[in-house]
Amino acid sequence: MLRRLCWLFPDRESSRTSATWNAAFWQTYAEVAKELDLSWQRVTPESVAVDALDPARPVVRVDGEVVTPDDTLFITSLYSLPYQAADVFNQLTLYAVLEQAGFYLPHPAAMATLCNDKLASVLFLRDCPVPPIPTVRIGPGRDLVYDDYVPSIAALPYPALAKPSGWCASRGINLARDPHDVRGLLSLAQGGDTPLVFQPYLGNATVDYRVYLVDGEPLATLVRRPGDGALYTQFSTGGKLYYTELPDELRPAVEYFRARLPLPYLCADFLHDGERWWLSEIELDGTIQCPDATSAEAVRIQRELIAARFAAYRRGHARFTS
Repeated sequence: MLRRLCWLFPDRESSRTSATWNAAFWQTYAEVAKELDLSWQRVTPESVAVDALDPARPVVRVDGEVVTPDDTLFITSLYSLPYQAADVFNQLTLYAVLEQAGFYLPHPAAMATLCNDKLASVLFLRDCPVPPIPTVRIGPGRDLVYDDYVPSIAALPYPALAKPSGWCASRGINLARDPHDVRGLLSLAQGGDTPLVFQPYLGNATVDYRVYLVDGEPLATLVRRPGDGALYTQFSTGGKLYYTELPDELRPAVEYFRARLPLPYLCADFLHDGERWWLSEIELDGTIQCPDATSAEAVRIQRELIAARFAAYRRGHARFTS
């Protein structure tokens, strides 16, 4: 019987950041898991050791404790912020090891890179009823000085948003107003060997809608509006977050995701520019935060959504082990 949920997460946070995320969702995850008679823990890749002297009977230990496919599942979403870069390869190879050792991974290992890279997601979902936002991806390297990327941005409309292809939390986003800005941003990204994607800027009135799908069902929709004067939605720049009903225009996309990605849990992010809808990206481990801790309704939605997510993991694990 499933008893343990292990999040594979690089232990690279600062003490301040760790406390922030713990208050925002990690602690609530642990509380809700306990209510469901499950344990929940963040696990670093290096905390997992595997004894496969007998390949037919691998023994997996987490911080020295034996865990089995019957009692434990691992959440295997890829985390790739700059300070986690050293862990990326270890994360990916560990996912493969655990999969081969017979563990249930509700986020399939093969999906890790597909969902981490914004353009890979766009290409994978190119036939979504809500069209993916047009995207150009450029990987700045040692030969950036030769401007080989120029033909790839020849048709890019300006202004354009520049984003790291695999980061999260709205970090690293900048506005490029012309090819000279693109050159400058690529030069900065070159210092961190960070691939960038460039997308048409839809305007500072663009609203982000995150749809939380549990076993294909849209259980909640989180609206994220930009703050006054902000170029894009981010809570730290005054963005407004609140739950709302699923817009009817997104229902065909929900049905599409149900068939295309039959997963226990998935977040799909959409943008509305005032006239049209666009598919922005997907996240297999999109955080479930409470947009207003003073609102009993917001707290209820957060906790019920977390509980539904964990229950879906439990059902998936039961099917997998049976």
